[in-house]
Formats: sequence, C-alpha cells, structure tokens
Amino acid sequence: MIDLRLLREQPDRVRESQRKRGEDPSLVDQLLAADVARRETATAFDSARNEQRTIGKEIAKATADERPALLAKTSSLAAMVKELEAKQNEAAESAKALQMKIGNIVEDGVPEGGEDDYVILEHVGTPQTYDFEVRDHLALGELLGAIDTERGAKVSGARFYYLKGVGALLEFALLNLAMAQAVEAGFTPMITPVLVKPESMEGTGYLGVHADEIYHLPADDLYLVGTSEVPLAAYHMNEILDGALPLRYVGFSSCFRREAGSYGKDTRGIIRVHQFDKVEMFSFCPMSEASAEHRRFLEWEKMFLSKLELPFRVIDTAAGDLGSSAARKFDCEAWLPSQQAYREVTSTSNCTDYQARRLNIRMRGESGTEAIAMLNGTLCAMARIIVAILENHQRADGSVRVPTALQPYLRREVLTP
Repeated sequence: MIDLRLLREQPDRVRESQRKRGEDPSLVDQLLAADVARRETATAFDSARNEQRTIGKEIAKATADERPALLAKTSSLAAMVKELEAKQNEAAESAKALQMKIGNIVEDGVPEGGEDDYVILEHVGTPQTYDFEVRDHLALGELLGAIDTERGAKVSGARFYYLKGVGALLEFALLNLAMAQAVEAGFTPMITPVLVKPESMEGTGYLGVHADEIYHLPADDLYLVGTSEVPLAAYHMNEILDGALPLRYVGFSSCFRREAGSYGKDTRGIIRVHQFDKVEMFSFCPMSEASAEHRRFLEWEKMFLSKLELPFRVIDTAAGDLGSSAARKFDCEAWLPSQQAYREVTSTSNCTDYQARRLNIRMRGESGTEAIAMLNGTLCAMARIIVAILENHQRADGSVRVPTALQPYLRREVLTP
C-alpha cells in the first residue's frame, strides 16, 4: 500500500499515477478525507483516555466527600471512551480499505496506456527461418513423447498436462541450469510452500483485481499460490531486517492459476495452463537501490534466455497493464515460430515499498527503521520455456536440438522422436 505521508505531501502525484493506470483518481481524495477522520478520531480517543487516567489518579487521592462526583464523572467518561474507541476503529478500517485500493505509484518513464501500449526496448537474437513446415510445440512434444495433454484433461480437466520422458527431464535440466545461475549470482535457493494464509496473499496484492485467478480452499482458508513471489515476499512478514542488503532468494515451486476470463485463449498445448513450475527471483533491498536492482534482475533474465539460444525481445509494460503492486515491469518475450509472434516467458517487477508496507516489513537504517523495497523476477517459467525451446530448435524430422548450456544437465545433444 502507498505511504500516507507521500499521499498527504504529493496528492497530485498519486492522482496522476491513478490516471496512468486507468484507475479512479477520486480515490485519492476519498483516502485523504478518510485519513483526516482517522487522525481526528484517534486524537479524540487519546484525549479522553488521558482524562480518564487523570481522574483515576484523582479518585485515589480524593476525600470521601469528593469521591462520588469523581466516580460519576469517570462512569460517564468510560462510556464516551468506549464510543470514541469504536469510532476510531471504524475510521481506521475505512482508511485502510481505501489505502489498499490505490495501486503503487507508477515510476517515471513508464509508458502510458493499456496492454497493447508497451514500448519495445530491444531485440536479442534473430528468429531463424526454416526450409520445412514448422510444427508447434504440442505436435513436437507428442512426437518426442514429452507432452501428454489428452491424459492431463482426462485426469484433471482442461489446461492440465503431463510432462513425461524427455519432457520431464527437460524441466529438471532447466531447473538445475536456472538454480546454478542464481546461486552463482548470490541468491539463496528456496523451495517454498504452495499454500498460504490470506494475509500472505493479500499482502502481496493478489486479492484485489486478481482474486478470481486464485484457487481458494475454504475449509482451511488457504490459497494456492500463482507464483512463489507470494511465499518469498511473506517470508519476512512482520520483521525488521538487519544486516547486509540486498537479501536475495530464488524460489522453486508449482504454481496454480484459474485462468479466469481466458476462455478460448491458447487452448492448444501448454502455453496457458492451470498448473506449472517456476523458478522465481526475489530481493529485499534499500529503496535507493530499487531501480538499479530491477535492471539487474532484467539482465539475469536476459542472460538465462540467451543461454537457451532463444530469440526474444524486451518490453517496458504500460502503466495500465501493471499489477497493483508494481511501479514498473519489464517482460521478456520469446519468439514462437508456429505463431510468428513474441510471447511472454519472463517478467520482473519493481514493487518499491508497496508490498513491504502491506506485509509490515522494514529495514534498520542509520536513523532507525526505514521503508524497504521488494522486487521479483521470473527466471524460468518451465512450461513456456519448454514451448520456446521445442519450437525454436526443431528440425525437419521432428527432432529438437538441445541448447549447448542445457546439454550437461540433459546429457544429450538432440531430442529424437
């Protein structure tokens, strides 16, 4: 959530950020009014409580003649304190509810507009041409005995699948390559929970507009994560971080998404599915270093895709397509020959102190506790990376060349039908 002090001092900046996101700027004025009410009711409650304490001390010293009047006064004051406390709690809850609705302040330089208004920052690699009819990833996966969507649907329903044989081995190879790169860069490897409490999910901002994408288990009031960003972000919930920063983790987990609203989109293959595995980078760093850390995350993602010898482009996501927690987001999109298009395979977001405030995470600085920035970045979303590898490295006979960097982990140079 946004900093209330920033809201009071720079309301126009917050209104402009809301406008760029395509969201309601009037929420800023509603929150400002709610914040005033919150502070006024808190002051009134504190004043009444102090008076109550003062009278309590006077009663202890009062004479028998003075005591009845003081007791009557304290009885009347007790009812007022109770009423003021209820008003204070109501005002605080109202202000917090509005505060949670306002997205992070969009970083300067983020493109304006919606989903199609991104800015292409660079192209890396050149899509190759083929002198044969290109197969899509599912046709290749079935030839290789690597992907089985029919039995996935039979067992679990639409948008589920099996990776088997070389498909399963390819995922393990990608996991090992991604972890090796992250550990070399100083990340601590983590295997995270995939079920989290409501406060963890809400703290990362996923129970707002994205709530319909999340699987909920009502009997236990737990949520299945759509990304290990959630348990990594909540790992230090309600803590003050002390020591050397940045603190970097790389998590591996299965991820679950309902894909609500995607009816008819990417129904073939494993591009848009309900369950997939992912390697996710996460960083806790000083606010002053957040932008530089964001660029480092992007470079690590580019390095990984380059190791896989995939042509891709980098885009700066438009403000209207940012999640509520992100101040800026860069996506890497790999070329898919079967679609003659670039499709997202990784992304990295700078969430500044937005999630940290919701999760009550701070850092210890020279002058006391300070706000801390939190950043996330996908290093390898297994299913989509497998799609890109199969399609870009395919051969006429249906075999697929294994990128050089993966060969030591997969122990083969070619996947053959």
